[in-house]
Amino acid sequence: MRPVQLGVALAALLVTLLAGLLVGAADLPVAGVLKALLDRVPYVHLDSGLSPIEQNVLFELRLPRVLLGAAVGGLLAIAGAGYQGVFRNPLADPYLLGAAAGAGVGATLVIVLIPGDPKLAVPLAAFVGAISGVFLAYVLGSTASRGGGAATLVLAGVAVSNFLAAVQTFLQQANAQELQRIFSWILGGLGLADWATLGMIAPYAIISTVVLLLHGRLLDVLSVGEEEAASLGLSAARVRLTVLVAASLATACAVAVSGLIGFVGIVIPHVVRRLAGGSYRVVLPLSLLGGAAFLEVADLVARTVVSPGELPLGVVTAFVGAPFFVVILRATRKQVDP
Repeated sequence: MRPVQLGVALAALLVTLLAGLLVGAADLPVAGVLKALLDRVPYVHLDSGLSPIEQNVLFELRLPRVLLGAAVGGLLAIAGAGYQGVFRNPLADPYLLGAAAGAGVGATLVIVLIPGDPKLAVPLAAFVGAISGVFLAYVLGSTASRGGGAATLVLAGVAVSNFLAAVQTFLQQANAQELQRIFSWILGGLGLADWATLGMIAPYAIISTVVLLLHGRLLDVLSVGEEEAASLGLSAARVRLTVLVAASLATACAVAVSGLIGFVGIVIPHVVRRLAGGSYRVVLPLSLLGGAAFLEVADLVARTVVSPGELPLGVVTAFVGAPFFVVILRATRKQVDP
C-alpha cells in the first residue's frame, strides 16, 4: 500500500468523523469540540468553553454515534471484501450466508417476547442469530459437499436465509402489534448508540478485523485458483473457513447494533479495487477505512435531510448502493461474456 492511499483514506475518515460531531440539532463550535476532545487526552488540559449541556451532547450523544457508525461501516466493508475474496465474486456481500436473516429472527424474537424496550437484549439476540445463521449455512454446505466448496456454501446460505426469512415473517404475522418496532430495527439506524453498545461489540470487532487483515496475502494467493494455491502449499479450505468465520463475526457485530444496512459491503470494496488495485493486502484495510467514512456520510444525510426527523440508515445506503449494484452487475457481465 502506498502511503498516499492510506493518508487519503485516513483524512477522509477524520473529516467525516468531525462532521458527524459538529452537525446536528444543536450547533457546536469547531474550536470548542476540538479542544474538548484534546482535553480527554492524558496530560493535556484545555478549556473548551463548552457548556455542561454541550459537553453532554458531544460525549454522550454524538461521539458514541459517530464511533459506532464508523465501526459498523468498517466492519461491513471489510467483511464484504473478505467474502468477495473467498468466493472470488465481486457481488458477494456480508449477508450472503444467512447472517442478516439470522439476526432478523433473533431481534424479532426478543421484540415480540420481551415487553418494553430492552436496551441490550435486541443487539445480543441479533448477534446470536447472525452467528447461528452462518453456522447453519456452513454445516449444511459442508455436509452436502466435502470441503465446503464455494458454490455449495452460497447455495446453503440462500437456503438457510429463505428458511429464516419465512420464520421471521411468521413471527411478524403472529405479532402484528409489534410490526413498527420490528421494521424500525430492520431498516437500520444508529439512534440507540451509546458507550455500553460500543463496549459490547468491541472485542469481537477487533478480533474479526485483525484476522481479516492478516489474511490479505493468503487471499491474494487464493485468488489465482484453488489448485494453484494448493501447489504453493496453501490449504484453501482452511483459509476459506477462517475468513468466513471472521467476516461473519464482523457482520454479526455490525448487524446486532445497527439493524440491516445493505450495500456497504459491495460498494466500498469495489470502489477500492478501482482506485487502488485488486490486492487484498490493500483492499482489506482501505475497505475498512472507506466503509467507516461512507457510513458516516450516510448517517449525516439520514440525520439532516428530513430534520428534525431521521431517515432509516438502510434507506440512505440503498439509494446509493442499488444503482451502484447495477453498475457492478453490468461490468461483471461484460467480463464474463465479452
